[in-house]
Amino acid sequence: MWLLVLFCLLIGLIIGFQMPILLPAMIAKYMSIAVLAALDSVFGGIRAYMEDGFDNVIFTTGFVANTLLAAGLAYLGDKLGVELYLAAVVVFGARIFQNLGIIRRYLLKKY
Repeated sequence: MWLLVLFCLLIGLIIGFQMPILLPAMIAKYMSIAVLAALDSVFGGIRAYMEDGFDNVIFTTGFVANTLLAAGLAYLGDKLGVELYLAAVVVFGARIFQNLGIIRRYLLKKY
């Protein structure tokens, strides 16, 4: 299972680095927040898998909802003239570090 995940990650990275994508400056902020939200969902999925509580439907809907909510929050903040994307950065950043800490502790106990 883990070998398949690492193989797919490697293939995705190779394809991603071979396809140059240039984003306009006005979209870059939204994409960075969306990527941060997506990473939060991925690390949450890894954590749930290690705790034997992974559900594909919950992961998929959470992935899409978190990404759209974060990008929408950044867009709403731009329209209101408030830097609301910083709230998403703080929340998703804290959740990523929390999930990584739990994953690390689980791996240290297991191995």
